[in-house]
This record gives sequence, structure tokens and C-alpha cells, in this order.
Amino acid sequence: MKKTLVTTLAVGMAMLGGSALAADELTLQLKWVAQAQFAGYFVAKDKGFYDEENLDVTILAGGPDIAPVQVIAGGGADVVVEWMGAALAARDRGVNMINIAQPFKRSGLMMICPQETGIASPDDFPGKNLGVWFFGNEYPFFAWMNKIGMSTEGGDDGVTVIKQSFDIQPMIQGQADCISVMTYNEYGQALDAGYGPDNLTIFNYTDMGNDLLEDGLYVLEEDLADEAFFDKMVRFVRASMKGWEYVKANPEEAAQVTIDNDDTGAQTLEHQLYMVGEVGKLIAGANGVLDVAAYERTAQAVLDQGIIENPAAGAWTHDVTTAAGLQ
Repeated sequence: MKKTLVTTLAVGMAMLGGSALAADELTLQLKWVAQAQFAGYFVAKDKGFYDEENLDVTILAGGPDIAPVQVIAGGGADVVVEWMGAALAARDRGVNMINIAQPFKRSGLMMICPQETGIASPDDFPGKNLGVWFFGNEYPFFAWMNKIGMSTEGGDDGVTVIKQSFDIQPMIQGQADCISVMTYNEYGQALDAGYGPDNLTIFNYTDMGNDLLEDGLYVLEEDLADEAFFDKMVRFVRASMKGWEYVKANPEEAAQVTIDNDDTGAQTLEHQLYMVGEVGKLIAGANGVLDVAAYERTAQAVLDQGIIENPAAGAWTHDVTTAAGLQ
């Protein structure tokens, strides 16, 4: 009897100790499918950076029917990767998203037009069909059109907006005169299809000064007010930025890690290597700390176009990155 009691107590103590040491669970919702756009998070998980911070991180892939704003509002994730314009629009509607870190320093968004369309500058846009992504990705485009005074209602004096698929097929099939591309993804597809600077007119949002913040990390403001949740986010951001630093230093390995995390088998190593290289240009010099001037530019753009009705006070914080030692 005594031996049985001692054994039971020992097992119970072991279980209690294991519970006390259990890693904190955290769910990250990506903005798109598993690809090198998110290599920093895959690397942080694969290399044990999250483990070092006592985190058990689940990474959820996105897709054409998955909106990070809806996922976090519904409690399906603790933190999401989202573009600032979409986050500000959500905040204006009552979903209190707040930016806690900004791994991407620059925009990768462009619009490309085959030269046979006759488009050499925005002056040639009237009467043309322009491909645009939606689900929160449309705000930079509409901000640009608002800035140049171009109607998006169609007709001879404006442009017709085509809801574009997430590939270059609308351009290939002649459905749109110009299409939206990311430097690290669809533009690579265009290069593979025989397009390039010699036969395309390229409008780079960053070069035009129309770059709005992309791929930041967002949580709900009410969650961040909880001390335990805040601490968890500090550790998550610190480990994630360590992952992004590893991506910069080890692009080939990062591409392979991304492939290993793609359950669909749809990605190729060649394309992921291309993506890592291009993403590297967007995160160069970034330490995860939000650039306030870039935020203000983004907020003003969506305010000017009427996407939000009120200035987005409280939509970001440096508290997490400061606590993570990234300042």
C-alpha cells in the first residue's frame, strides 16, 4: 500500500511539473498560402526559435477565401499577418486590430502592363481595364487612383477595375490591360512567361511614393491589454525577427524550409529561392519596429480615399518591440 501511494504521488508530481513547464500555445494566421513571403515564421519554428521562447506556435496557411481580419475577429488566431490598409479599415469597423511589429519595411506591390496596350504612364489609363486584388489588398490601388485623380467607375475618362485572380492569367488571356503583381511572386511568374522590363511598363508603388505598409503583425487591442498575452507576444515577435534574420543570412535553407512547410506540394524550390531573394529586399534594414512615418503615410492614404472615417489613433504600438529588445 505504501509503495503504491508513493508511486501515485510521484506520478502526480511529474504530471504537475510537466504541466508547469508546458509551452505557451499561440496561433499565427498567414495572409496567404505557405510561401517564402512568410519564411521568417517557418524558419523560427523549424530552427527552434519559438521553442527557445517557450512557445508552441501553430502556423495557419491563408488562401483566397481566408481573410486574416475575419479569422482574428472570430477568435481563430492570436496574431495575424495583414496589410496596414486592411487592418485600419477593420479597426474603423470596430475590430480593434493593433500593429505590434512590422517585419516588412517596403512594399512589394507593382502594376504591370504589356507594352502592346499602349500604356506608358498613368495618362494612358483612361478607358483601360486594370486588374486589382480585393480582400483588403485593394486599398493601395484605390489610394493611388485617388492621388492622381483617376475615376475607377469605368468609361472613357476612368478605369474599369477587374477583380483579379492571384496570378498573371488575366494579363495572359487579355482580360486586363494591366495587372497587380508582387515583386516576390507574380512578377516572377511574368518573367517565366517571357515578360520583363523590355516589354512591360512597370508601375512600382514604392518608386511612385504610393507604398502602403504590408505584412505587419497584428493582434486585438483588448487581448494585448492582458499581461500574460502581452508577454507571449513579446517572445513571439523576438523569435520571429530572429527567424527573419536567419532568412537573410541563409536564403537557400529558408527556401527549403518553406517547401517543407507547404502541405499542398504546389511550390517549387526554384520559385521559393526567387521569392526569398525578393523578400530579402523588402525586409533589408528592418528590425521589426514600425516606422511611424510609413504608418502615417498609410493612414493618411486610406483616410483620404474614404476607406476610414476617423484618424486611426491607437492603431500601433512600440511596446512589444521595445520589450523584445528590438529598438
